[in-house]
Amino acid sequence: MEVRVLENNKDEGKLSFILKDADVAFANTLRRIIAEEVPTMAIEDVEFRKNSSILYDEIIAHRLGLIPFKTDLKSYNLPEKCKCKGEGCARCQLKMTLKPSKGAGMVYASEIKTKDSSIKPAYDKMPIVRLLKGQDLELEATAMLGRGKYHAKWAPGLVYYKYKPIVEIGDVKNPEAVVESCPLNIFEIKDDKLVVSKDKLFSCTLCEACADADADMKIKFDDREFIFYMESWGQLNCKEIINEAVKIFDDTLDEFSDALKKAK
Repeated sequence: MEVRVLENNKDEGKLSFILKDADVAFANTLRRIIAEEVPTMAIEDVEFRKNSSILYDEIIAHRLGLIPFKTDLKSYNLPEKCKCKGEGCARCQLKMTLKPSKGAGMVYASEIKTKDSSIKPAYDKMPIVRLLKGQDLELEATAMLGRGKYHAKWAPGLVYYKYKPIVEIGDVKNPEAVVESCPLNIFEIKDDKLVVSKDKLFSCTLCEACADADADMKIKFDDREFIFYMESWGQLNCKEIINEAVKIFDDTLDEFSDALKKAK
């Protein structure tokens, strides 16, 4: 098995890579672990002290739950794996407070205060509610680690994959027509010959529009190579997500192996 990075845009939190010599079962397992098993920090409970804003408590609580928080996986445990057995302690929960001090105006995620400086909103300017003159908001929230399979607020990001496309160019009478037929512009003409742009091949979606342009084109895919695309939602960077997913994959296989030995 081989992995080759295509793009690693740390500023935008995006990563794409090729997974070679694998099968669809492995690729889909990796995708599901990333989306459903990698834990992140999110607000689970909210206790309102004051709320005279235009929004109901439930709406504000829902907005708070969907705010992505920078996550430190080394300092916190999943509730079900904590020594407190999920009852709540400093190793699996973090208290947060929100008490806007500027009066009227938009309340942003950056105004949420915690005792742990490493756990903070990934995007400071996410709006929560607009307060008018005389309105007030005060609350205490409890954040904890969770998994995307239980609620989307704990999902670390977006991940999907596709087969690596293979485009074989045969006899082409009108190369200009083929270039115009492709909705993703993956073709170009060099020395009067139709060729595939090397930096655009992976954009091909196998739509076969080029094959309908009166040209001998074969559009296939390699079922042993997969192109993965990831976009982090800010809790963890793409490298942390992948490393944690691989660790979870290994731990799950070890757990299965141990259970199988006990069953004999």
